[in-house]
Amino acid sequence: MLWDIFCRVIDNHGDLGVCWRLARDIVARGDKARLWVDDASALSWMAPERPDRRHGVEIRPWPVDDVEVTPGGVVIEAFGCELPAFFVARMAARQPAPRWINLEYLSAEDYVERSHGLASPQFHGPGSGLTKHFFYPGFTRRTGGLLRETGLLERIENFDGRAWLAARGWAPEEDERAVSLFAYANGHLPALLAALADQPTLVLACPGPLQPLITARPNLRTIALPYLAQDDYDRLLWASDLNFVRGEDSFVRAQWAGRPFVWQIYPQHEDDAHHAKLEAFMARAALPEAWRGIWRGWNGLGALPSSLTGLEEASAHAPAWRAQLAAQPDLLTQLLGFIKGFQLE
Repeated sequence: MLWDIFCRVIDNHGDLGVCWRLARDIVARGDKARLWVDDASALSWMAPERPDRRHGVEIRPWPVDDVEVTPGGVVIEAFGCELPAFFVARMAARQPAPRWINLEYLSAEDYVERSHGLASPQFHGPGSGLTKHFFYPGFTRRTGGLLRETGLLERIENFDGRAWLAARGWAPEEDERAVSLFAYANGHLPALLAALADQPTLVLACPGPLQPLITARPNLRTIALPYLAQDDYDRLLWASDLNFVRGEDSFVRAQWAGRPFVWQIYPQHEDDAHHAKLEAFMARAALPEAWRGIWRGWNGLGALPSSLTGLEEASAHAPAWRAQLAAQPDLLTQLLGFIKGFQLE
């Protein structure tokens, strides 16, 4: 089965990162994937292979004019990116009609369970007669789950993080903890570095606005990392003792790593809606209360504590939370079941 995945890159790498992981997983499980994206430049480091076909995924530029293609059996409209009208018209003309899925952003809020799987019949326009369904990733069995490729947890279990870091010249010294940092701009960086320096720490700083601002100090070393392919970024999370992540893609991957982590949620400055989203996840995951103070401080919802209070509890919580998530079917498995349900009707 051919899947068409449409993705618009807004202002960071997360949208493309999620769509790329989904496309790779589709191909790995035996189907075909065609990824339509308006800015594929990040794939040069995210997936450094042939520019037109990586891991068997066909990469297409976002179509601005009609294209002579037959839509696949499934069309994914990622994050409400709004499909080109001429492509929707081709979908309406296809027999049988493709399954049209709007893959939504990840949230732990209660509305996700209520909205997951809802249908939106199209009565007007080029898609008249089609039905779009809303598919919500999430953290409970009443949602669409999380992206998790086959065998992921086994690979993590058998991974030697210290050896991997050493092979790249990024190994912490014997008494240092390794901390990965991937973040948006954040005025709380000085306070965070002071808190990290309460014991010997190596900060592995990913590219971004904070990377050039991180300087060494007593008890604190730093290495500026290059852009990493997705697989290597995953390994960085597995190898680190503590991970600071941002957005959606690295947020999910940090949970699969089973290490303590701190999430910097994408800020929505107009209405501060990200505050409720952050609190909803902390409650859903039952994060230790002391560790929530670190999360709130890093996200500007209070003062950042002067030390990493709650890290020990967070270290115990992370693998238990991963096990709880792993007991649920992954996102693609649920998507396949969702589509099969239509075929049986």
